[in-house]
Amino acid sequence: MIKKSIIIADDHPLLLKGLRDFLTEKDYNIIGSALDGNNALEMIITKKPDIAILDIQMPFISGLEIAKMCKANAYETKIVLITLHKEKELFKKAKDLNIYGYILKEFALEEIENCIKTVSKGETYFSENMKKLLGVEQLKESSLSMLTPSEKKILKLIAQDKTNKEIASLLFISYRTVEKHRSNIITKLNLEPKTNSLLIWAKKHQS
Repeated sequence: MIKKSIIIADDHPLLLKGLRDFLTEKDYNIIGSALDGNNALEMIITKKPDIAILDIQMPFISGLEIAKMCKANAYETKIVLITLHKEKELFKKAKDLNIYGYILKEFALEEIENCIKTVSKGETYFSENMKKLLGVEQLKESSLSMLTPSEKKILKLIAQDKTNKEIASLLFISYRTVEKHRSNIITKLNLEPKTNSLLIWAKKHQS
């Protein structure tokens, strides 16, 4: 299996070195590191890494601004933000930019491997410690912003007790497409892949 290419950016040289050394020792494919946002963005454009682990606050361009540019230009690099900040507004702003990961710096070494593994599979990873700080329900509500318009439609129909077959018929899509959407919704909402977990969530949060 080809290892995902990774770049790291942080304006604190010691933190950058610590994270880079840790991941290199664990045999991750680190292809570059940067001390400011300009260099980080340049590396994303030229090296096209699979994953970019960025500090939220950096000189010239912040990690948040880089995430915004990547979204606007449809770059394929998956953005993971690491930060000292625990504000709900900042967390929500980051999630609205379709980032793939959000980790608190104090737990970075503890959580980074799980984060990389999860993001490598195309799934999102948000710090367990951040979830505890914000409260699980608040996190689930903000997760709704990550759903596509199609996924939101399907979620509403699930809340109305519609079966996959009925949903497919109502939305003029195939049964398999409905199943794929359901699977994506479960992943984005961080639900247990149990039979009724999505139905229970949909009914509880239907508007």
